[in-house]
Amino acid sequence: MTSTRTAIHARLFSWMAICLIGLVAIFGADRAAAQMLPGMGGSSSSSGGSQDSGQSGEGGSSAPLESLLEVLRDDQARQTLIDELEQVVSGEGSGEGSGENSGGGESSGSEGGNGSGEGSGSEEGGQSAADAVQAVEAFGTRIARFTQETAQGAATSVIGFAERLMSGDTVLSGLSGDELGVILEALKNLAIVIAITVAVYVTLRTVMRPVFHKASQRAAEANALRTLFVFLSCILIDVAIVVTAWGLGYAITLLAVGDSGQIGLRQALYLNAFLLVGLIRVAFRVILSPHARNLRLINVSDSAAKRLTRHMSVVVGVLGYGYLLVVPLMERGVSQAAGTAVAAILSIFVLTYLLVLVMRFHEPVANWIARRLMSRDSAPEEDETRMPSKRLGGLLGTLTRTWHWFVLIYLAFMVTVVLTQSNDVVLDYVIGSAKVFGAILLGSVIVGTIGGWLRSGVVLPDSLNERLPLLQTRLNRIVPKILIGLRLLVGAAVVLFAIDTMGLIDFGAWFGTDFGSEASGRVITVALILLVAGLIWLALNSWIDYRLSPDIGAVPTSREKTLLSLLRNAATILLIILTLMFALSEIGINIGPLLASAGVLGLAIGFGAQKLVQDIITGVFIQFENAMNVGDVVTVGGTTGVVEKLTVRSVSLRDLQGTFHIIPFSSVDMVSNFMRDFSYFVCDMGIAYREDIAEAKQAMFDGFEQLKQDETQAKEIIGDLEWFGLNSFGDSAIVLRARIKTVPGSQWGVGRAYNAILKELFDERGIEIPFPHQTIFFGEAKDGRTQALRLANVTEEVEGQAHEVEETPSADSDAGRKPTQDAPPDEEGPDAAER
Repeated sequence: MTSTRTAIHARLFSWMAICLIGLVAIFGADRAAAQMLPGMGGSSSSSGGSQDSGQSGEGGSSAPLESLLEVLRDDQARQTLIDELEQVVSGEGSGEGSGENSGGGESSGSEGGNGSGEGSGSEEGGQSAADAVQAVEAFGTRIARFTQETAQGAATSVIGFAERLMSGDTVLSGLSGDELGVILEALKNLAIVIAITVAVYVTLRTVMRPVFHKASQRAAEANALRTLFVFLSCILIDVAIVVTAWGLGYAITLLAVGDSGQIGLRQALYLNAFLLVGLIRVAFRVILSPHARNLRLINVSDSAAKRLTRHMSVVVGVLGYGYLLVVPLMERGVSQAAGTAVAAILSIFVLTYLLVLVMRFHEPVANWIARRLMSRDSAPEEDETRMPSKRLGGLLGTLTRTWHWFVLIYLAFMVTVVLTQSNDVVLDYVIGSAKVFGAILLGSVIVGTIGGWLRSGVVLPDSLNERLPLLQTRLNRIVPKILIGLRLLVGAAVVLFAIDTMGLIDFGAWFGTDFGSEASGRVITVALILLVAGLIWLALNSWIDYRLSPDIGAVPTSREKTLLSLLRNAATILLIILTLMFALSEIGINIGPLLASAGVLGLAIGFGAQKLVQDIITGVFIQFENAMNVGDVVTVGGTTGVVEKLTVRSVSLRDLQGTFHIIPFSSVDMVSNFMRDFSYFVCDMGIAYREDIAEAKQAMFDGFEQLKQDETQAKEIIGDLEWFGLNSFGDSAIVLRARIKTVPGSQWGVGRAYNAILKELFDERGIEIPFPHQTIFFGEAKDGRTQALRLANVTEEVEGQAHEVEETPSADSDAGRKPTQDAPPDEEGPDAAER
């Protein structure tokens, strides 16, 4: 998903860059024509001005001023003028001003002063009425009028521009033939300085070239911080080479050339041109890095970087030395026109040179743009001239394949400007074009760098990942969105800068207005609010992740997990609400009604969802009191089970049969937790009334000792057997009670194991564990005699066979049977054994 978005935004930026080149060519032509033909755009005003001049010639040019002075000197006339102006401003005097204007045109003599004042008032009234009419005009009418005026002005300017070009009145007519001699004379004068500076510069560059190669190798293996340090070091070294050569040239010129301590104008012009040209070339080398691939800001091949550096050096050298050295020498040694002509020749040479380069390399450049838009990685580019071409579809593909036509139109336009304009105008266009080109280049570098960050993602140190395991994942979800926003912001900034440079919209003046400064300030404030909110959210989640990490410190309990999860959700909601409120307030939206509406809505929800509110409040207090946690065995609302899920509103239990119960906290009156600190297994052992209690007690203690010998159960026992004694008399047994202290949650398993041991011991020692039974008592006399129960031998026919019912054993035979021998074989009755 991130790579797809990266490709889309890269396509948008490339499309904007191509469109900017076309805008420079189209709107630049209109601007140049308007500067060339200042009278064409204002022909109507000129004619009107001539008519006014002819009319004013009869009364003298100072008549209006004298009339105004008379009005201002006369208190009554001045007050009348003020009243009329106030009426015009308030819209009440437009009709009177019009009538007085006609009367004022007919009056003369002493009424001239008042007539002048009234005429002025009528003109202001007419202008106000025109503004009012324009304000109420339909929006479509205003757009149509604007486009009509723009088209007519552009057509007039282009026609005048073509007529001037066809007339042959160009700047080249200023050549006199003495220019070559002046150049040769200057070269003789500058030969020593040129030789010294060039020799020092070339020597230092040759010596430091291996350093640049080693720096590139170190940057390939270093992290981002070290790479930045190496990059800045290479820039400083390159700048130091230029400054050193320039400084030595100045020193030798002052000390060894000409008079000691003095420097000529020609030497100063050359050295200044050398410094400026050298620094501009350093800037191109910083971006292209022809000898250090790993420090290159634009992803091009080594051959392309060297080729671009070489061609840009030629262009910068010709323009720099030409405008900073040759042109001033021509203007000083020959004439101003000669300087303009030489500047035009140099500019035409550079434009022709660029035109040849565009025609020669337009296909490799188009293929490079297509590869950059279609690629999903940041692999280094190979030689563009040898790589297979790639084609993009749609409008973007068409613009990519026809980019050179926009550049050719622009170069052709610049040629006409150079041939027909002065040096100042040409220099303005060159500087403006350089600014737009530099903005596009810088924007491309920034967008490419951001794209590299998007592809690589955020990688944190291992130590930090161990402490905050989710921070890197969370950053990789947030940072790409921020970087995409920054790419769009960079593209918009480049577009706005280009529009401002071309003079279409003066953004500088707009930012200087109250509205512009206030709007920009609010945008920046809202961005800071969002940034601070994002940092707070990130810090809060990182702290919660740190507390919940089992690898650092104590293992978090279930209560901590639940409370911290609730804190994360509540804090996120609160942060979103506060951020939204602050942002809306900063934008200028009154949040008072929003707060009131939120209060009413909260009140309505409180009344309509009382159970929900009760669930949440009860759940919060249950969590703060640590009544239960996930994994505990509890009894809630009459249901016993294991807590599987715990929210701020309800608890989810899984009972012994596997049934899943969701119990809202509003229905919870009591919570019984079986998992706090320790537990007890309470053993209520029933024995027959005839058994010896001491013997049974000893058997229970022996069984506990045997239980502790089981390794599985021994680790769950945290105390000795506690003997309570005879607890109760039952219907058929006496109940002995004891209990075992265990680890929470282990009482049931320990109890089952202990019961199994007691059953074996009691059977082994002949201690009766009675089952529920009844004794039939026939009563007895005072002397102890009782009526005997006699059963006769009865022969019954069972399924056609004789069956003899035996006599019931007497009570005297009980001594010889086992404790459970007379237990029923089944709960269904005594006949179950036969069935």
